[in-house]
Amino acid sequence: MKNSRYLRPIGSFEKLLNTDQEYTAFRLAIFLHNTSPNATEAPFNLVPHVDNIETANSFAVTNAFCSQYSRGVFAIFGLYDKRSVNTLTSFCGALHISLVTPSFPTEGEGQFTLQLRPSIRGALLSLLDHYDWSRFVFLYDTDRGYAILQAIMERAGQNGWQVSAICVESFNEAAYRRLLEDLDRRQERKYVIDLEPERLQNILEQAVSVGKHVKGYHYIIANLGFKDISLERFMHGGANVTGFQLVDFSKPIVIKLMQRWNKLDQREYPGSDSPPKYTSSLTYDGVLVMAEAFRTLRRQKIDISRRGNAGDCLANPAAPWNQGIDMERALKQVRIQGLTGNIQFDHYGRRVNYTMDVFELKSNGPRKIGYWNDIDKLVLVQNENALSNDSSAMENRTVVVTTIMEGPYVMLKKNWELYEGNDQYEGYCVDLASEIAKHIGIKYKISIVPDGKYGARDPETKIWNGMVGELVYGKAEIAVAPLTITLVREEVIDFSKPFMSLGISIMIKKPQKSKPGVFSFLDPLAYEIWMCIVFAYIGVSVVLFLVSRFSPYEWHAEEPEEGATEQGPTDQPPNEFGIFNSLWFSLGAFMQQGCDISPRSLSGRIVGGVWWFFTLIIISSYTANLAAFLTVERMVSPIESAEDLAKQTEIAYGTLDSGSTKEFFRRSKIAVYEKMWSYMKSAEPTVFTKTTAEGVARVRKSKGKYAFLLESTMNEYTEQRKPCDTMKVGGNLDSKGYGIATPKGSQLRTPVNLAVLKLSEAGVLDKLKNKWWYDKGECGPKDSGSKDKSSQALSLSNVAGVFYILVGGLGLAMLVALVEFCYKSRAEAKRMKLSFSEAMRNKARLSITGSVGENGRVLTPDCPKAVHAGHASLRHPGLAVVSSGLP
Repeated sequence: MKNSRYLRPIGSFEKLLNTDQEYTAFRLAIFLHNTSPNATEAPFNLVPHVDNIETANSFAVTNAFCSQYSRGVFAIFGLYDKRSVNTLTSFCGALHISLVTPSFPTEGEGQFTLQLRPSIRGALLSLLDHYDWSRFVFLYDTDRGYAILQAIMERAGQNGWQVSAICVESFNEAAYRRLLEDLDRRQERKYVIDLEPERLQNILEQAVSVGKHVKGYHYIIANLGFKDISLERFMHGGANVTGFQLVDFSKPIVIKLMQRWNKLDQREYPGSDSPPKYTSSLTYDGVLVMAEAFRTLRRQKIDISRRGNAGDCLANPAAPWNQGIDMERALKQVRIQGLTGNIQFDHYGRRVNYTMDVFELKSNGPRKIGYWNDIDKLVLVQNENALSNDSSAMENRTVVVTTIMEGPYVMLKKNWELYEGNDQYEGYCVDLASEIAKHIGIKYKISIVPDGKYGARDPETKIWNGMVGELVYGKAEIAVAPLTITLVREEVIDFSKPFMSLGISIMIKKPQKSKPGVFSFLDPLAYEIWMCIVFAYIGVSVVLFLVSRFSPYEWHAEEPEEGATEQGPTDQPPNEFGIFNSLWFSLGAFMQQGCDISPRSLSGRIVGGVWWFFTLIIISSYTANLAAFLTVERMVSPIESAEDLAKQTEIAYGTLDSGSTKEFFRRSKIAVYEKMWSYMKSAEPTVFTKTTAEGVARVRKSKGKYAFLLESTMNEYTEQRKPCDTMKVGGNLDSKGYGIATPKGSQLRTPVNLAVLKLSEAGVLDKLKNKWWYDKGECGPKDSGSKDKSSQALSLSNVAGVFYILVGGLGLAMLVALVEFCYKSRAEAKRMKLSFSEAMRNKARLSITGSVGENGRVLTPDCPKAVHAGHASLRHPGLAVVSSGLP
């Protein structure tokens, strides 16, 4: 296996004492990296070279560093203290070997040192400003230097604080007890403790032993592992304990690691019997940082081989590693999510853009009360007089309800300037918030989200915006808005049961209603049916002709009348159903007009009967649909579904720039939606809009060249608003719901959830939707337009095609008559030996006036073949006609 993977050696310094869990985290991180498959990049192994030393011994540190350097390591991961930090940073700077460390951050500018542990200075000063302490005790040791002490003393000079700074580095348990008793006599009740975990736990135990853990005392613990500290005895005493927590155990990446951590064998992995402390998490993240840096260098195709470059670290002059600068640059460019949150470094190798939670000890254990980061500074979920668990406390406070300005959910009233507070707003969510407040008995204040966004996490900074950010960062306690319940949001906030179900839909500009065409009378039947009718007509005529030929009952000869002499054979056809008569019979039956001939045989009558039945059904169906097709003006939509959007390029389409709809397409694995997302993210100009109103306006102005993908509820609402020029096409692309959101672990979650269920069962939610969607609609019911159209009179354009066919038929008849006239005139001219023009004049005179020609003979059209010279008797039912020949 190793033969197929590149090897990346790294060095590691570990303390001799109290590092079992950190070393376990280090080994686990390397093991998981080396065994995890990577389908996108060529794999590589991290090979550690570990030296266990006493970091306070500069000589031991020097030997270990030189040993690691001679082995050709690419980077060193290690711990240091105040006595060895200068030695390590000096060697790293001289030899260009990067040091990744979870130890306390230094204030120097070590180019090749990456400090995984964030500085707590800013968060601690912000918390002190919040509590507005004017007098307190600061307990510290010098293992982590004097950076925090200097910052506090500077702020004390600015704000006039009275700070008693005491170094307890050399104190034992008895000295701690004496110190606490002495401070108690001086009426000191507020403490800031900046100690390493071992000393911190010891002094807290001594505080309990002397009774300094009761109500009235307040401790701020200045380290990054509030949950790592054992505070059970403080929980029952009543003292206020506040601290900071770097590792968020509710994050998916931490949960996933904990599942693996809990399966470790304690004998092989010491310290795995308890959750990883923040120092162990920093150690784990350090391996992730180095692995990511190696990936970056490989993607950039930078060779960092140490072949022939593993020299003497004590050489004079120093021979630095040629590619050390590239390694240092790659490490500082790392941006990943680790156990300690967002990991990112500035130019000096210090952590930036990180967030640490603020915790407070309650009767039921540590509870998050806020957070701190570089951008927002200190943000508390609730004020220092925290909300208690009893309902009376809930009723006596005003809850901040965040929402978004979006019709019909939240809108400003007309003349809203005349109102104050919540009375300025109206809409579905305004009414819903009022109903929920009545059910759970709270006072509330509506707060419009400043950035106008629903809530998404920035892929670079990992910071939430919109209403989700308001909840996550403690600026609001409830979000009553059209906020879609999604997995990524559910990881950071809690949702109630859905108060409205919906899905992603397509909005387009309503196309112009199409006028009936000239030949719209053909629309009731599809063109395929018309073609089938034509073929059926021809087929029936041919079948009728054939059965008439084969059936003896269709053949008949005319007998002369009684007493008449037989004149020889007549020219009367013995079978009436020739091919032309068969076509004429079928046409007459189809037109429901009848014909002067009828089949005599049984087979012919069967053909005629089934043809009549066929024409009855066809004509009835045609007549039933004709009125609707002639009177209703239909709209032809250019698209009907997401598939139609995906396979065309003329109509652009997009979503809201920050919301669940965009997230749906980004995460979807369905081929059609993946294709749509690929188009949307690369389209120029951008197809994303900042607000829903902007998207609707773009649809209306695009002249049918832009489709907006949004929630079906908003689509239906916009369709009912003037100027009534948008419409929803196709079905919903997915199924989801809107929910009322609360921060993780909020005590309001259960009451809000029950309130939503009660409102749903009572039908209040349906009444609210009807009120704001349809009762206040401006375009009328969806089918009202078609009903009105069905009662309108037909216009000429509706039936113009019928007149065209009539005129065309008459013209065709006259043309055929002219052809017959010319043909017969030519035949007459040959027969009577006249010129063609003379024959035409004589024939025209006879046709118009019935006059005699110039040669004294009557020019008549050719007689039918049934009329002959001499006397003959033609027998017809009930009528005898005698014909005589002409001279």
